[in-house]
Amino acid sequence: MTEPEIITFGCRLNSYESEVMRGHARQVGLDDLVIVNTCAVTAEAERQARQVIRRTRRNRPDARIVVTGCSAQIDPGRYAAMPEVDRVLGNDDKLRSDAWTEAALAPGGERVRVNDIMSVGETAGHLVEGFDGKARAFVQVQNGCDHRCTFCIIPYGRGNSRSVPIGEIVSQIRKLVGVGYAEIVLSGVDITSYGADLPGRPTLGQMVRRLLAQVPELPRLRLSSLDPVEIDDDLWRLIADEPRLMPHLHLSLQAGDDMVLKRMKRRHLRADAIALCEKARRLRPGMVFGADLIAGFPTETDPMFENTLSAVNECGLTYLHVFPYSERPGTPAARMPQVPVSVRKDRAARLRAAGERAVADYLSGQVGREADVLMETDLQGRTEHFAQVSFDVPQAPGTLIRASMTGVDGNRLTGAIAA
Repeated sequence: MTEPEIITFGCRLNSYESEVMRGHARQVGLDDLVIVNTCAVTAEAERQARQVIRRTRRNRPDARIVVTGCSAQIDPGRYAAMPEVDRVLGNDDKLRSDAWTEAALAPGGERVRVNDIMSVGETAGHLVEGFDGKARAFVQVQNGCDHRCTFCIIPYGRGNSRSVPIGEIVSQIRKLVGVGYAEIVLSGVDITSYGADLPGRPTLGQMVRRLLAQVPELPRLRLSSLDPVEIDDDLWRLIADEPRLMPHLHLSLQAGDDMVLKRMKRRHLRADAIALCEKARRLRPGMVFGADLIAGFPTETDPMFENTLSAVNECGLTYLHVFPYSERPGTPAARMPQVPVSVRKDRAARLRAAGERAVADYLSGQVGREADVLMETDLQGRTEHFAQVSFDVPQAPGTLIRASMTGVDGNRLTGAIAA
């Protein structure tokens, strides 16, 4: 059966939704279709999407090109004006099966199908049977965001926060585990806000606790990006006591300077981030942290940046996702005094270098230890702490193996099957 080519930009949630669209297209046997699932986090991501659209049309002149995702939701007219584009679908419509029928995509049909994302009141538990070529599966548990950080355009692409009911999450994860997935990643735009819109207002921790209890056969559960001030008591207890919840947390920090954080309209301060990392390590020794950081936010001075840079060490961060600040029209930060682009790039490079040193230090400390590794390919896998491990002897992708860490090769460990 034929299926479309899908080109995905941006976050893990977009990757998940690309698989939902792949499933809809597979059901109706669509052929010669290219879906470009865009991102709006940075201007560079949008530029790359437009570049891919133009290149796709040159390489595949007869293909139908459908553009969707956050950038298409926020500015559908920009993509509709591109002669290479046949259809523009919004973030809500792209997940509806009726948008992917031959009739819906036929010439002469509705060229732009984008609704008011703020009017969307619920998120369905879209079933994805599997992820091609991946050992772990991502499950969407939440969408949208109720917060309005001054740099962020994403709420206008995703809408307000809405959660998938616990029963639907449990049902989907049971099916994924049943077809062989050993690790599930819970994904969303702001997953720590999970449940506020559901009956009884369950928290993220309560949902995770019930999920693990109802799917005891799930070996490993991982969480996507967490807001530092919204980790609830149940989640803290799971961090301390539940070995199936991976000892690797990715934090939406964005900065390590209080004035910058206030101007970003974040809900945490520098001390909150440090205290969170200290508490997590106290409850779960060996916990490893990733973090999102923005370099060169408007009004950021050299001392403010140095506070963010030093927070990498004070928080003990290992895996950094660093972004030079990118103006998003329509956001408050775009109207603030801007830092020169060259300075943003330099600061981003310094943060990335700090991240590289942190990874190198962490990996060197793992040599000689044993770890459970989930094989992603026949020669490569990841530990519970998300460190990449390479092997000389092939192993079956998707399996969990006990391995000894024998050395470091660049940004990954080398391993051998434990005796």
